[in-house]
Amino acid sequence: MLFNSVEFIFLFLPVCLAGYALLGRLKDHRIVIAWLVLCSAFYYARWKAPDLDWTPRFLLIILLSIVVNFICGRALLDSRSSGPRWRRNSILAAGILFNFGLLAYFKYTGFFLTQINAFLGSKWPIPAIVLPLAFSFHTFQQHAYLIDAYRGHAARYSPLHYTLFVLFFPQLLAGPIVHHHEMLPQLASHRIGRLRARHRAVGLSIFIIGLMKKVLIADRIAQSVGPVFSAAAAGRSLSFGDAWLGALSYTFQLYFDFSAYSDMAIGVARMLGLRLPLNFNSPYKSASIIDFWRRWHMTLSRWLRDYLYIPLGGNRKGEFRRWINLLITMLLGGLWHGAGWTFIFWGGLHGAYLGINHLWRKVRRADDRAPRAGRRAESRPANWPAHIAGVLLTFLAVTVAWVFFRAPDFHTAATILRAMFGGSGFALSSSFGDRDEAILLAILLLIVWLLPNTQQVMNRFRPALGYRRARKNPAGILLWRPNLWWSTSLGIGAIIALMHLWRISEFIYYQF
Repeated sequence: MLFNSVEFIFLFLPVCLAGYALLGRLKDHRIVIAWLVLCSAFYYARWKAPDLDWTPRFLLIILLSIVVNFICGRALLDSRSSGPRWRRNSILAAGILFNFGLLAYFKYTGFFLTQINAFLGSKWPIPAIVLPLAFSFHTFQQHAYLIDAYRGHAARYSPLHYTLFVLFFPQLLAGPIVHHHEMLPQLASHRIGRLRARHRAVGLSIFIIGLMKKVLIADRIAQSVGPVFSAAAAGRSLSFGDAWLGALSYTFQLYFDFSAYSDMAIGVARMLGLRLPLNFNSPYKSASIIDFWRRWHMTLSRWLRDYLYIPLGGNRKGEFRRWINLLITMLLGGLWHGAGWTFIFWGGLHGAYLGINHLWRKVRRADDRAPRAGRRAESRPANWPAHIAGVLLTFLAVTVAWVFFRAPDFHTAATILRAMFGGSGFALSSSFGDRDEAILLAILLLIVWLLPNTQQVMNRFRPALGYRRARKNPAGILLWRPNLWWSTSLGIGAIIALMHLWRISEFIYYQF
């Protein structure tokens, strides 16, 4: 069941909200939690794998994962007060082995067997294993809980609360990767079940903004992506215009698709009076790769930092180790996205970007500390030209990396990149688009660079966890207010988006 489907918008969501409001009057928040667990389980069970009839096993797998992790987490919390250290270590190791063993089986078995066959010349059969939806997301979420329980940084919660923490449907399928200290206290609060008008208005507005991004922008621009990458995969020669049309179209498709899902997840949760963490914050406005990863898939970046990069040593053991740790972290981040060499290369490329960015910052800091005798302060570039140059360079680097992220193999990526940088000349004409496509790309570029994002538009109402409310109005005249103008505008936008629901498409991050 997709957020951008008639079934979700007109059936599931109204029933969920109505039951939430009615049961909330009983003054027993456990009943409300049980209702949300039931809704979330039904929502997950409605998914059908491609070319496979639905079976209960996918829901049973995630429920088994929840039970095992809850038991391990409770045992780790109990063992901190008594019992030998080796017992805690054994429990943690068992939990990690269970989580990543399941993830490796479902997501990477085919990839690893293919590589072994290619390397050894063997003919091991490749099983047709279907990856359960959202498996990577809830695995990372529960791994963080186990680690924090081991460290003594997690609290005790009931099995019902923990189940909803993992299974909560707005964030289940494509994130954000919610941390237990963000969600579980909200679920345990006595205020759960109170369906307030302000929450409904703010949440519905954010949801409609996300729906318009998905249906009217992401799905529209996607029509230029497939033909270009398919042509490159088939060995066709691409022009300069062809290659840039495909690369930029995918750059914006991914941006608006992921931004749309993030908005819609935050919006649905807010209708229920719950706040999810911010996961997307205008990443194409970044003036450096470091800043980009503070804005793109923010909860994944946080997880990689806290549970991989820092345990590896972070920047505590010198610059060389820092670069190695960055590279390892990003390589594994790429592998998390998909079982393929292009994903791994994409992660390694961003690891190299980050290493270069840190080196550049170190050089700049050394330069700033150097004596300036005989130098005029005006000789250094002004802040705004340097910022614009940083944004342009970061955007170019990210776009190049997205080609590997989207391409099915290195040959396809190389074909597109060769054409992008003049390998087939510099003809601006394209066989896959016309002037309208170029105008649309230019408009989207202005939107992502100049317009406020959803969080800034909703600034007055603290739309998500982790968003710092700006004292100065960041959205100008676009600042959201519960008034007639905004109600009418969003109502018209919702009607237009709903009229396009006939071309329903999955969110890109569902595949990860």
